[in-house]
Amino acid sequence: MLSRISRVASSQVSRRSLAVQQRSMGAAPSFHLNTPDNTVETKFDFTDENYERVKLVLSKYPDNYKQSGIIPLLDLAQRQHGGWLPVAAMDKVAQIVDVHPARVYEVASFYTMFNRTKVGKYFIQLCGTTPCMICGSEDIKQTIEKHLGIKNGETTKDGLFTLLEVECLGACANAPMVQMNDDYYECLTPETTIELLEACKKGTPPNMGKWGSLPMNGQVSCEGPKGKTSLMDGPPAPSKVDMSRFKDGAVDPASVKSHMAY
Repeated sequence: MLSRISRVASSQVSRRSLAVQQRSMGAAPSFHLNTPDNTVETKFDFTDENYERVKLVLSKYPDNYKQSGIIPLLDLAQRQHGGWLPVAAMDKVAQIVDVHPARVYEVASFYTMFNRTKVGKYFIQLCGTTPCMICGSEDIKQTIEKHLGIKNGETTKDGLFTLLEVECLGACANAPMVQMNDDYYECLTPETTIELLEACKKGTPPNMGKWGSLPMNGQVSCEGPKGKTSLMDGPPAPSKVDMSRFKDGAVDPASVKSHMAY
């Protein structure tokens, strides 16, 4: 009897574990997989214009610390190559900064900002962490999947869109939201999400707002429906410090805040 109960409990745990594992978040394999357009034989080189940017990046570091430029050079290569990094681009960066290619692979596989497989022209990263989730990110995800005919981690057949659910993108106050390439589109509803997708299909994604993001409900940045209601006059002046507070060389722990001018 106990053995049967144990088997049932184990089976239930396994099913629950499988259900948890099915929620795929933003992660890519740490190893390289050859594809026809991404092998060690694939050619990559920076354009003449981008070589000028390479020189600018390297000029910020001493000659014996060129490897400090790996991240900005990988970002430059990714932007030149349509939003993703073939292994040949990583090899080129390694050659420029004079390190073994493995050193560059380590960086590219660690940071999720680098895409080592091809993504669409509009790379949609959907935040699925708690604040966005309780504000409707699942509805936004389902809307995108239904409207574009793709699932999480997939790219549309025309190569326009890639959808990937990721962890917190730091715009919790305006949840739910997506990051599309470099831009944040916030305060989304299923309706405004479709408007955004259709605008991108036409090649006219909405411009960012005054503060570098675009709440899709018309608000400005993180302001509420009443607009700005506080912090009208700038930060307050710092508290006046009593310069004699330590004259006796001792501080009473019970009054440390007042001694520190809190």
